[in-house]
Amino acid sequence: MTLTYSYFPGCSSEATGKAYDISTRAVCDKLDIELKELPDWNCCGSTSYFSIRELESFGVSARNLAIAQEVGGMDLVATCSACYTILAKTNRYFSEDPVLHETINEALEAAGRTYDGNVNVRHILDVIVNDLGCETVAEKVTRRMTKLRVAPYYGCQATRPKGTFDDPEFPTSLDHLLEAVGAEPIYYPVKTKCCGGMLMMTQEDAALRLCHELLKCAQDNGADVIVTTCPLCEMNVEAYQKMVNKAYGTSFNIPVMYFTQLLGYALGVDSKALALQMQIVPVENVLAKVPA
Repeated sequence: MTLTYSYFPGCSSEATGKAYDISTRAVCDKLDIELKELPDWNCCGSTSYFSIRELESFGVSARNLAIAQEVGGMDLVATCSACYTILAKTNRYFSEDPVLHETINEALEAAGRTYDGNVNVRHILDVIVNDLGCETVAEKVTRRMTKLRVAPYYGCQATRPKGTFDDPEFPTSLDHLLEAVGAEPIYYPVKTKCCGGMLMMTQEDAALRLCHELLKCAQDNGADVIVTTCPLCEMNVEAYQKMVNKAYGTSFNIPVMYFTQLLGYALGVDSKALALQMQIVPVENVLAKVPA
């Protein structure tokens, strides 16, 4: 049976997180999950914008929710953890605050739209693990990822707000998914620590310190690769390794992949269809450990 959802790609899917979008679509095709891209979607409002103009950001985010309601009210799935958090936060505040509810709808009405608060916001990890199920995923695996030691990095937003589909501090959903494809999730106590996010643009030293902690923990615990659920986390932890090495005198060269890329490879999807060639730190040596 095909599972069908509205899909919010998010701005990063067209830029730095393009590989996440490509691999997500390929994986969902393999798993009989239909993603119907939200028509005329706009930026979610972003974490940085939310901290400066909260009301405007609520309005920007609510427009996407209103469109999702118009096209059938299916669960709205996001891949980006920041998009997921902002959309879910808007949804929650909209439902809990009558004044905000009215204010947002006044703004939406000016554009000929309205929102009732009936769309459920989901993360793609939640959908795969809890709607489809790890047992179903395991049945579809064609490449068992044995001998692969993986650091499951959730980031600080995927399991929040309020731990809606996993424990906010000690999540296990990604760990279970990795086990389902035959990989070994390593001990990774920093799995929900922040990567620095947008601090890389404003407080570089602080962001590099956070990335160093994530990389060191992965290396110290013998990870072959780090997998993540967020495009900003992926970019920070992978793309800034040279800067971390310069700042801390280290020599990190750890591959970082989207969890959908690793999952897709286990499902037999071609490397190019998973955009593995777009990774900054090559993943060929890691995947070479996987039995043919």
